[in-house]
Amino acid sequence: MCNKCQRRRVAWSKPRVDFCYHCLPGGPFTPPPCARCGSTTDYFSQGLCQRCHPRAPEKIGSCKDCLAWGVFPQHNFLCWTCRWWRTHYPRGVCDYCGRDTTVGDQGACRLCLEQARMLQEPGRALDLAGANKHGQQLFFANMQFQRFNTRRAELPPRRVNNWKTPGGWGRPGPPPKRLALDEWVQPTLIDVEPDPERLLQRALIENSELTRYCAPIVREHAERFGWSKKQRNDVVRSLRLLQTIRDSPTAKIRASDVLVLPRWGGSIASALDVLEAADLLIDDRPRPLELYFTTRTAALPPVMREQLETWMNVLLGGATSAPRQRSRHPLTVKTHLRSVVPAVTAWADAGHQSLAEITPAQVRAALPEAGGSQRALAERGLRSLFKTLKARKLIFANPARGLKGTQLNGTVPLPMDTALIREHLNSPKPVIALAVALVAFHALTAKEVSELLLTDIVDGRLTLDGRVIPLAQPVRERLARWLDYRQQKWPNTQNPYLIVNQRTAPRLMAAGRTYPWQQAGIGPQKLREDRILVEVRATGGDARRLSDLFGLGIESTNRYVDTLGHPALTGEDSQVPGTSTPT
Repeated sequence: MCNKCQRRRVAWSKPRVDFCYHCLPGGPFTPPPCARCGSTTDYFSQGLCQRCHPRAPEKIGSCKDCLAWGVFPQHNFLCWTCRWWRTHYPRGVCDYCGRDTTVGDQGACRLCLEQARMLQEPGRALDLAGANKHGQQLFFANMQFQRFNTRRAELPPRRVNNWKTPGGWGRPGPPPKRLALDEWVQPTLIDVEPDPERLLQRALIENSELTRYCAPIVREHAERFGWSKKQRNDVVRSLRLLQTIRDSPTAKIRASDVLVLPRWGGSIASALDVLEAADLLIDDRPRPLELYFTTRTAALPPVMREQLETWMNVLLGGATSAPRQRSRHPLTVKTHLRSVVPAVTAWADAGHQSLAEITPAQVRAALPEAGGSQRALAERGLRSLFKTLKARKLIFANPARGLKGTQLNGTVPLPMDTALIREHLNSPKPVIALAVALVAFHALTAKEVSELLLTDIVDGRLTLDGRVIPLAQPVRERLARWLDYRQQKWPNTQNPYLIVNQRTAPRLMAAGRTYPWQQAGIGPQKLREDRILVEVRATGGDARRLSDLFGLGIESTNRYVDTLGHPALTGEDSQVPGTSTPT
């Protein structure tokens, strides 16, 4: 101690100085910084601070027994627990780390025992040898930390319905007013297929902000679209599964993740509707045309594939820069692709790597030899392909320039078998009977049948494109039977369309042009042509009447009128079995 103030340590002990820096003659003086850590405060002695001097009372070190950091010299560098150990256990050599220290009843020191407790699995005994095989994890001294409860393995959770509560429909707790979403999401490095059993168990007890946030939306959709209890429960289960399998709990949900839900008992369409209404959906589903393009062009060289992809994108989206081009319907683009891919594949098999290598002779050689629609479609597709590539400066010359088109022969509409029509008119399925009756009696197109609304038919009259069509009595009978079946099958549906099915009844969308014709096995266009041919025979080819009655254009009307003098439809041998010659 300083001989003068008797409070602070002497400035130096070697060489001996009996005063501190504050009491030195001529002082006080500012103590120098610590020679070890550079601290300018808490100077102790011998050029070191209180944290660095080995004899300072606040010198921090490691516990002598468990090596925990954060003990002081005043307790002989022992933590609280090791001080208790020294009074209850003898000193010896640890069986697992080999140190000479205090050893407990299991032959292990406290460091090895804490390491085993840290790695202990619930329901399992301590594995001292396995836990200390590769070393120990050090820790801070005198810290109160919670150990794992080593209770017995629990039984699988009971299947309880936590979605319904006495206070109302929804998950326990009020739904959040706003859902916090992260703009950036860490992508998955390795996709691992989840265990179905564990996934379903977690989904049963899942309770997150996503499901609570979507609960009012699910309830609103169920009431609006007339969902059944089963469908509503399927949507709830789908939301739980999505919350369980998605990578980040604060990220939006990709539509591709929803598409895999049926393997675990989830639904797709209704879940997508709910997520889209909640603004939580990222629609990354590839379009059918893109899937078709990927499948048909997978074996092509990269350059050819890029050229075809550029052509397809221009057809779908159009071009606003010169040369400008209008966008095409996806069905038109698919038709062009279907007609062009065989020729491009043949060129790739011949060793060509780019469409810039193709000559006019090769273009003509790639066309189908037989005339007709296939050759005409191939000519149109190749002309469009090379014209677009030349405009985008991806090829040097257009090899399809000057290619003459093949003249298509017009088709002659033919009557159908009356017995076949009568069979479908009397079908036991009300939807088939109604659809066939609408076309067989009033010559509606498949598009018009699928887009008919319930409000289009009033008092037995159909309003269609400004035309008022009185429905025939057989059509009215089948319409009444279908409406009764529709009300019985889907009593709560809010779909405004006349014809619905299991997929469209809980939504506000049309059933599609192919329903129910694929199920019936009869073509609506052939049925429509048969009805128009009957009217042509009955009116003697009155073009004005045909145009007003069926909404036909000039070319279409002439196509049917020309059948009056066609030799294939005038002779007795040309009659279709089951039909009768009009009188």
